[in-house]
Amino acid sequence: MLKVVRASKFRHVFGQGVKADQCYDDIRISQMTWDSNFCSVNPKFVAMIVDASGGGAFLVLPLNKTGRIDMSQPTVCGHTGPVLDIEFCPHNDNIIASGSEDCSVMIWEIPEGGLVTPLNDPVVKLEGHSKRVGILSWHPTAHNVLMSAGCDNVVILWNVACGEAMVRIDSVHPDLIYSACWNRDGSQILTSCKDKTIRVLDPRKGTVIAEKEKTHEGSRPVKAVFVSEGKILSTGFSRMSERQVALWDPKSFGEPLTLQELDTSSGVLLPFFDPDTGIVYLCGKGDSSIRYFEVTDEAPYVHYLSMYSSKESQKGMGYMPKRGLEVNKCEIARFYKLHERKCEPIVMTVPRKSDLFQEDLYPDTMGPEPSVEANEWFEGKEGQPILISLKDGFATTTKSKEFKVHKSLLKTTSTSLILSKIFKLVLLLLTFPNQRMAHLKEMTIIYIATE
Repeated sequence: MLKVVRASKFRHVFGQGVKADQCYDDIRISQMTWDSNFCSVNPKFVAMIVDASGGGAFLVLPLNKTGRIDMSQPTVCGHTGPVLDIEFCPHNDNIIASGSEDCSVMIWEIPEGGLVTPLNDPVVKLEGHSKRVGILSWHPTAHNVLMSAGCDNVVILWNVACGEAMVRIDSVHPDLIYSACWNRDGSQILTSCKDKTIRVLDPRKGTVIAEKEKTHEGSRPVKAVFVSEGKILSTGFSRMSERQVALWDPKSFGEPLTLQELDTSSGVLLPFFDPDTGIVYLCGKGDSSIRYFEVTDEAPYVHYLSMYSSKESQKGMGYMPKRGLEVNKCEIARFYKLHERKCEPIVMTVPRKSDLFQEDLYPDTMGPEPSVEANEWFEGKEGQPILISLKDGFATTTKSKEFKVHKSLLKTTSTSLILSKIFKLVLLLLTFPNQRMAHLKEMTIIYIATE
């Protein structure tokens, strides 16, 4: 029987590590045994949790500061216990949140160009958890809304602008929370828990909308993310400790749409979903590979594409937002893989012969502008994502913010030009007294222009 190969423009996506001089070397990545990404990245900075004596620290580097990182490179070091999770704010590339074993969440502002001295004082310190805080997630569309989940089995939603805990979900999870994330517009929260149940929650009420028990039979951690059309993708383990990936429809949670067994490795699979392409990337902690699948609405729903393999195992993984990619190179994803002593960018590319903008690869994507303020969102207002085009690169979206700077520059530039011109005219008047009238007329015109 002839087997027909499924048509997909992503069948030939390939991953490639960058050259050695484009890596970040000599970094002591944290040795903490915790199943978070340990890395966060945006178009300006890359942040990594590092080993620190007497507290917790993470490193924030400008993206272009590659090569060997000096031992004296300043860190963000305000926590009194190890840092467990970090995440950049999607609406401001200079703001990053950190959660720690010291039970606190801290919000930091990274100066333009990166740190020149150690950063000890956060902009805001959020205190409300009684045990270590291991999960952080910013709201995708509401400004200054942050979700944190701790080992006290509590989820807290914060209004970062005023440093207040607005919603406290403390009676839903009977055991340790393994993962917590938002859907695309931030109207729902998805959590996975040690009791082997995944739950869809109403974030403001803190109530359960839908739940599924025993999504994966094994006792190892389960991770879950929202994918296209409200469906849920989960990774976990079978009773025989085989790693699994499953797709669920929360409208009918009974049986999975698909359940696939992958291998017998022990590392927890971290899922990264790209809503623009429908591709989910699975990165196993301790693995040396990244598997990727295409999620569609036709059976078997989760289609294996390929795998990026390397020799070195990964301690963590950062995922670049779409607006930070090089669209002229047909780059559809970029990961920042943490080794024991370095961070290596890995580029996922769709091979195309044309160097024109590939509209089918880059539909309008989530931009950095929030659509609703924190207080409005907590009062019940929903905010849909504000999308941007990547056709002319991401720079176009920042013009309005930068215009003020340019305006003042233009003002000072024009004033200095006029002054220098007048100075030259005065010299000419003194040098050529016969042409005084013509020069005086020119000086008058310049004077009127400056008024």
